Amino acid sequence: MNDKAMSALNRGVKVLHDPIRNKGTAFTEADRKALHLTGLLPPRVHSPAEQEQRVLGNIRSKSTDLEKYLYLVALQDRNETLFYRVVMNNIQEMMPLIYTPTVGQACQEFQHIYRRPRGFYISANDRGNVKNVLQNWPHTDTKIIVITDGERILGLGDLGAQGMGIPIGKLSLYTACAGIHPTQCMPVMLDVGTNNDALLNDPLYNGIEQRRMRGKAYDDLLDEFIQAANEVFPGVLIQFEDFGNINAFSLLDKYRDKINCFNDDIQGTAAVVLSGIIGALRITGGKLSEQRLLFLGAGEAGIGTADTFVAALVEQGIPVKTARRQCFFYDTKGLLTSDREHIQHHKQRFARKVAPVESFLEAIETLKPTAILGLSGQPGSFSKEIIEAMGKINKRPIIFALSNPTSKAECTAEQAYKWTEGRAIFASGSPFDPVKLGNQTHVPGQGNNVYIFPGVGLGAIVSGARRVTDEMFLAAAHSLANQVLEEDLAAGNVYPPLGKIREVCATIAYEVAKIAWDKGLTDRERPQDLLAEIKAQMYQPVYPHYA
Repeated sequence: MNDKAMSALNRGVKVLHDPIRNKGTAFTEADRKALHLTGLLPPRVHSPAEQEQRVLGNIRSKSTDLEKYLYLVALQDRNETLFYRVVMNNIQEMMPLIYTPTVGQACQEFQHIYRRPRGFYISANDRGNVKNVLQNWPHTDTKIIVITDGERILGLGDLGAQGMGIPIGKLSLYTACAGIHPTQCMPVMLDVGTNNDALLNDPLYNGIEQRRMRGKAYDDLLDEFIQAANEVFPGVLIQFEDFGNINAFSLLDKYRDKINCFNDDIQGTAAVVLSGIIGALRITGGKLSEQRLLFLGAGEAGIGTADTFVAALVEQGIPVKTARRQCFFYDTKGLLTSDREHIQHHKQRFARKVAPVESFLEAIETLKPTAILGLSGQPGSFSKEIIEAMGKINKRPIIFALSNPTSKAECTAEQAYKWTEGRAIFASGSPFDPVKLGNQTHVPGQGNNVYIFPGVGLGAIVSGARRVTDEMFLAAAHSLANQVLEEDLAAGNVYPPLGKIREVCATIAYEVAKIAWDKGLTDRERPQDLLAEIKAQMYQPVYPHYA
């Protein structure tokens, strides 16, 4: 075979091994001839629908969710178009597999199930050379980076480099739900070590073998990455994900007014929870200004939610100090009171001058909240006594058990409904099945950030926004709440069905992009029909033509 023929053959083989261009058995006869693929594939040409049928059959034959996750990861590695077709057409079934709760187990076992490289690693060993390393990423049109340092993966704690599953999963949702093209998405693991002894003692652990880097060295590496990312990918949107409290708030405060970034755990969670509360009030008939929120957990998600709730009240004309008095926190040290010593900076604005209590149950009986919000990562912490107490105080108690994954939820949907005789308005971070009590079926809402962050990111990207602001997240919360139909509320669900997620994301993106133009945060020309432009830019899983 001459060099020309060999080169043509190699091009065809490369297409088969490129997940962006590969069509598998859907390559047409003309494609196969043009790309020298004849003989390299079974002779029958299958339609994308037939390929999807085969994939679904394989997935549904697996006995565990982790096996299904691995099958989907392998599919994504060989044929991204088919992967996204399957996910988008079956989002209710697939999302718990590619993200919570299954991704939590995948991260815990990442070193043992590792197959092929996906995502990008920046380690402590790359200090001084980060820009050069970033140039190894093959896609120059990167629009969004999701980065974690693996210190607080879901409610599972420090998983070090194994946290890579989170950025990969988040960006899969950006594509499936908001239509950001796969080649514009970059998952990044900032590997600065781990304090997890089990991982450090595991010979298969694939991160650097050292305890976590702290202080100036850590800050300098972050600075170097932020600067390098913006030089290599100008205007890129950076999403901070699953950083520990020790860094999450300070990173957001440091960079939010300098670069295009946000923290999903602080801002995304806040928006989705606020939306759920607004939806719940459409059931109870109450007013937002009348709500008394009691948080179990005072980390990123809890403080972020309280800040966004306060912003919503301020928007209604309520003074900020008055609004903050509607929020109470119970953390590992008990009720957050102003006389506590050594209060962390991010908690200080919510420290209240109230009498101490002995337990979370006593806090409920004393403060009489309208809603309890579990963001603690402590499974089962909403006991029967706690939920019954909420049911005595409120005709329709709002009970949100939001910790992820499912194994970390503060209570189950069945417990919330059963212990309140079906009166609870319940939402959780990971999915729960509908619960039947008597003649009524209750559909629990899933307060998943997927309702917020993809739409916010899409809006920022389409508009070319220089900054992502708190106002955008507040608008996203209201937009999401407005998309809940009366039929959803009648079943007790305070969020739209996941089957409508693309429409939800497009609508949120419209509100975010509108703010970017209204506030002068972009230099791009505003389209005449902004919503139509957003939808036109959303990725569709359609095979390319080669012949």
